[in-house]
Amino acid sequence: MLAFAAASAARADPGAVPPAAIESRVADLSLAGHAQRVLLVAPRAPRAVLVMLPGGAGDVGILPDGRLAHGANFLVRTRARFARAGFAVLIPDAAGTRDLRGRRGTPAYGDLVRALAAYAGKETGAPVFLAGTSQGAIAAANGAAGAPPGTVAGLVLTEAVSIRGGSRESVFDVDLAAVRVPVLIVANGDDACPVSPPDQAPRIAAALTGAPSVTVTEVSGGRAGKACGSLSPHGYLGIEGEVVDIVAAWIDARLAAAAR
Repeated sequence: MLAFAAASAARADPGAVPPAAIESRVADLSLAGHAQRVLLVAPRAPRAVLVMLPGGAGDVGILPDGRLAHGANFLVRTRARFARAGFAVLIPDAAGTRDLRGRRGTPAYGDLVRALAAYAGKETGAPVFLAGTSQGAIAAANGAAGAPPGTVAGLVLTEAVSIRGGSRESVFDVDLAAVRVPVLIVANGDDACPVSPPDQAPRIAAALTGAPSVTVTEVSGGRAGKACGSLSPHGYLGIEGEVVDIVAAWIDARLAAAAR
């Protein structure tokens, strides 16, 4: 179980709660043959832990004191929100290379995501959910597709890349039929990114034939910005709280169902 150090990163977050309630630590790990740095942010006794897999190049730039060089991604910048809602968050940096584009759908990266899930579960003692946004949705789906029973409790895909672009991969390069856990898909009707059109969400859901349940939720809004950038409707800029609440409520419903 976790023994947290004081959280300089949490204190620096806008609206962060005092470190007595939410704390964080940086760990340098060796997982699946990779040197992997992670940031773990958690409240006391989290009821679940989310392995957050950001988009773009995946280079978060985790510094030894917990500060981030690149913290704009939706899943990264909402870590304190999730922690305040009672969830632990594990954020990995790019492992082995500074650019994960084109690698997230590979068997080797799937192994790494599953190793991250195992670490997150061991450290927190909480059920593990994989969450990916944009390009990171490929990684999350890849990790869930090969996860042994009982190791992953659910999968969250937000603004998933469904059309091949510069990375030459999409969620459809993953064996989505092999995902055997509940899935939440969030799609923003105002997302203008050409590789993650919101009308592809039902197609992703239809491919998840092995999942016990698939929930598709559409949102709208977000402040204007670069079409595929984090600070735009693609990254839920301005509607972060709404999306965090959707994800949190869905996870709580899965936990309640599992407890019956």
